Amino acid sequence: MHRSKDYRYCPVCGGTLENRLLKPEEPERMICSGCRFVFYLDPKVVACVITEINGQIVMLRRGIPPGIGLWAIPGGFVDAGESVTDAAAREAWEEVRLNVAINSLVGVYSYTGISSVIIVYEATVLEGVPQAADEVLEVQLFAPSEIPWGEIAFSSTRDALRDYLGKKHPDVFI
Repeated sequence: MHRSKDYRYCPVCGGTLENRLLKPEEPERMICSGCRFVFYLDPKVVACVITEINGQIVMLRRGIPPGIGLWAIPGGFVDAGESVTDAAAREAWEEVRLNVAINSLVGVYSYTGISSVIIVYEATVLEGVPQAADEVLEVQLFAPSEIPWGEIAFSSTRDALRDYLGKKHPDVFI
């Protein structure tokens, strides 16, 4: 999570950033004491995919913080100028070596105090064999009834899997 105290200097002129109220109905904003540039702390966008192979969901054990050693679905930050769907497909390749086609939206997730918006898609595997790639300790396929709920890295992964399973596998107790 990014906080205003993490930033001290203006990216435009190098002046000192100060927290000030611009409008009574809005929170304080960081404003440069020199050039008056308003430094907005906008959220980062994360793109993820849920894929199945033979009825089992592809999950990865994270090899980096946050959530190192815990389970997640393939995903990561969207680069500037990149579409969210392209980012989701890229992350599937980078993390688990699967070339995927993005199908439908599973959901959009955001949480108070977290500076990311997570967009999760259902995807179909076009080619590849799931394997641990960069920043991943291992990849495993889980039957919907065997998902390791107590070892999931992020609330968004848990919520997306519940939403997905509720639509695709309503017979599975979540």
